[in-house]
Amino acid sequence: MPAREGFRLPRQGILFLAVPDGAVAAMAARIGAMRPPPELAVVHLSGALGLDVLNAARAGATGSFHPLQSFPFPRPPESFRGITVAVDASAPPLRRRLESLARSLGAKPKRVTDEQRAVYHAAAVFASNFVDVVVGEGVALLGEIGWSEDEATKALLPLVEGVVANIRKQGVEKALTGPIRRGDAGTVERHVGALKDPGLYRMLGLVALRIARDAGLDPAAAEQTRRALTRDVAATRRRKRR
Repeated sequence: MPAREGFRLPRQGILFLAVPDGAVAAMAARIGAMRPPPELAVVHLSGALGLDVLNAARAGATGSFHPLQSFPFPRPPESFRGITVAVDASAPPLRRRLESLARSLGAKPKRVTDEQRAVYHAAAVFASNFVDVVVGEGVALLGEIGWSEDEATKALLPLVEGVVANIRKQGVEKALTGPIRRGDAGTVERHVGALKDPGLYRMLGLVALRIARDAGLDPAAAEQTRRALTRDVAATRRRKRR
């Protein structure tokens, strides 16, 4: 990387910028100041940034190469096998090279344009970061009734793995189970009433209800479940105390 004094740009090939999103533009500017040869391509690894962030690099071609995989710590090359890699480039020859690189790693390349990247990356956040957040919420709830973090995590992980296996086999819609899929409004209402802050449960519950409707949930049961998710719990508790 150009961050070190005395660094010399290669004459040709691909220079990958493996830096945080917020540093890509500054790194591109530093490369541009070094007047890269037209044979050199500059590629970032961001899932959300477009190619324009590399304009200052003044490279012969620019591109993006984003593995759709989680890397919280160093992982072996086998981690690329079977995953999707989002690619794009300012020139078709570079895009073909990036696609070939993805295939050589055992991955499937998929072109994602600048206009698509924000939505693409948001989808990745739902499927990765938010899964971690939701499991963390489940662990915290079990902690409120006396479970240790280790006990709660070990108890919930097989459930998570089972859901992923069901999605792989049947798809999202058919894999949905639980009280919302069944239209069990009474259980949903008890959940909402038991939680100190049911906001996240309500929000995700309404999304689950949409999927349940698409999967064929009876309209009357769906409406009862919707009411259970949106009912003012605090007001209900006040009425019960009177």
